[in-house]
Amino acid sequence: MRFAPALLLLLSACGSAQSQPPPAETRIDRLLVDKSERVLIGYAGNREVLRYTRIRLGGSPVGHKRFEGDEKTPEGAYTIDGRNPASAYHLSLRISYPNAADRAYAEARGRSPGGDIFIHGQPNAWRGPAIARDWTDGCIALSNAEIKQLWDIVADGTPITIHP
Repeated sequence: MRFAPALLLLLSACGSAQSQPPPAETRIDRLLVDKSERVLIGYAGNREVLRYTRIRLGGSPVGHKRFEGDEKTPEGAYTIDGRNPASAYHLSLRISYPNAADRAYAEARGRSPGGDIFIHGQPNAWRGPAIARDWTDGCIALSNAEIKQLWDIVADGTPITIHP
């Protein structure tokens, strides 16, 4: 069956990025994560380019990450500040947590703020479908196909805002 180009555009605009990848030339210039809705959205300018639903967070997802080991995903404004193709998970994009305020808060309480917060795929040893519960130590987990897509269109330095 063949579809008219306008119908294909309409279908792609209504679908999620999981089923309709953005064009290869698309570059994301900011990311938004809504923890309560379990969604990660990528924007190019003011245009939503992708949306991943059912993202997975830290094992204790409510609230802002304060300390190492609290299994919370940070909240606030950060950037993507590195990438690891040899991660223990299928690809990983590093989030700039902790920032100066995060460090100061933890240090004032004699604790470590933790670190190594990433957007990543599934554990490399995992051969099943994407894990369907919050399971990370504070990271944002996607399916392997989603992190591969994001890896290809997000540059280091891209701002990411994480809302409760």
